[in-house]
Amino acid sequence: MADVLAPRGPDSAGVMVRGNVGLGHRRLRILDLSDKSQQPMVDPDLGLSMVFNGCIYNFRELRGELEAKGYRFFSDGDTEVILKAWHAWGPDCVARFHGMFAFVIHERDTGRVVMARDRFGIKPLYLAEVSGAVRFASSLPAIVKAGGVDTSIDLDALHNYMTFHAVVPPPRTILKGVRKLPPATLRVYEADGRFSDRRYFDPSYLRRPEDAAVSREEWQERLLESLRLAVKRRMIADVPVGVLLSGGVDSSLIVGLLAEAGQTGLMSFSVGFEEANGEKGDEFVYSDLIAERFGTDHHKIFVPSADLMGALPGTISAMSEPMVSYDNVGFYLLSKEVSKHIKVVQSGQGADEVFGGYHWYPPLVGSNDVVADYGRAFRDRSHEVLKTQLESRWMAESDVSGELLRDHLLRSGAETPVDQALRLDSSVMLVDDPVKRVDNMTMAWGLEARVPFLDHELVELAARIPPEEKLRDGGKGILKDVARKVIPSEVIDRKKGYFPVPQLKYIAGPYLDMLRDTLSSSAARERGLFRQSYLDALIAAPSEHITPLQGSELWQAGLLEMWLQAHEV
Repeated sequence: MADVLAPRGPDSAGVMVRGNVGLGHRRLRILDLSDKSQQPMVDPDLGLSMVFNGCIYNFRELRGELEAKGYRFFSDGDTEVILKAWHAWGPDCVARFHGMFAFVIHERDTGRVVMARDRFGIKPLYLAEVSGAVRFASSLPAIVKAGGVDTSIDLDALHNYMTFHAVVPPPRTILKGVRKLPPATLRVYEADGRFSDRRYFDPSYLRRPEDAAVSREEWQERLLESLRLAVKRRMIADVPVGVLLSGGVDSSLIVGLLAEAGQTGLMSFSVGFEEANGEKGDEFVYSDLIAERFGTDHHKIFVPSADLMGALPGTISAMSEPMVSYDNVGFYLLSKEVSKHIKVVQSGQGADEVFGGYHWYPPLVGSNDVVADYGRAFRDRSHEVLKTQLESRWMAESDVSGELLRDHLLRSGAETPVDQALRLDSSVMLVDDPVKRVDNMTMAWGLEARVPFLDHELVELAARIPPEEKLRDGGKGILKDVARKVIPSEVIDRKKGYFPVPQLKYIAGPYLDMLRDTLSSSAARERGLFRQSYLDALIAAPSEHITPLQGSELWQAGLLEMWLQAHEV
């Protein structure tokens, strides 16, 4: 299992077995570069051992508090701070952590095992029950590699995959035998195997009476201050920290705020692809502008179509779960290049979900049926349409994806339909699409990505801001207001861009051949996920089958089959 995780932690390895508990770890050295922070970390005095992936940005402040309580430290990193924090504060310790993390602690004296995952699931934690034991890892393939796991397809997860452009919300994964710990969750296993879960973060999307008199300018000031702090927190490292610079407002603002804070010698990285179907494949004009304005050490990576095809097997292999976004191969190739220069980067994921940047938010203003209206804009297809595309034995019994939307959108704590959608997207959809994508593709090359727009205090502040302030100016209005104080307006006042990979949207030539071969392979025919009539229609005219969110249905079907075959499922 640890060998499968080697790319995530190429710097050193460790394994510890005590009684019925075994812990394995692969390390990426970013804080405390010495061997004192090796993992698994054992504290014999406290009777605790642990493995941890991520970074606690406020570990030095917490260490000061713990030292004042009498704790003594043998290392200089954040791992030991988690151990002591658990001993000092128990389950309340996670609420004190600013950061991204998945950790597992074993208590020698009680036999208990504690697992926790950060508030936005930035760091993954997969689980499987196998022959009366619990297996866990930072990636699904690592769990499967050890054998004995039920690798049959979970029908409800397949329904989610086909409905939410590959998002499968926790606790499910596409495989029946593997689950994932939900974000913002602390799980405690007793020695006899019973466990309990506690959700420790759930921001309110209700308006507060004391906020009624807050002016637009005051919201802007509060937001700018919160953004400055979020970016500053994520510079903590004993190695240099760079930025993935797409040229959009979000990553450009990160660069601007770092420059404002006096950061010099900042490395920035952009990627571009060949155009296809008249659609441009790069945004270098904007990333160049920002790099020049703020004097970054800028690296532009252009990927010819031939290299793109060659990178697909590695990209699919790096996916813990099947993910259809075209961004995957972009982040994979970008991370490969970035990792030659640096070990840590900041990235702009989360701004659209937190500040209302997507096109499906404005139509929800005043909605009388948020579940139906959100579903109309967001779902790739309805339950009824899916029945005509999947073979009947692979169909979930009911519209489980619609039920999931209903459960999340209608629970209490969100004031308006827009608030309900922002909460769903930032706590569920974000976790298993952009956040997972960036973690998987960067860590495939031993690169750590930090996401300041998912600073939990920033998200709590954003949740209080009235939706109309977010939806202004074509979306992200208040964020753009703040950005104007920091970066050039040319980057802000332009059409929203994505990480464009046109060849995977407008499938033709060798890409079409590859998908046709995959979907007609003996493994695919034996599995028989899709109705042949549906596949024939997709292959005959790929560009006529594009989902509401501009995804290729052929890519969605083919990617799932390629992933299953790549991971020998």
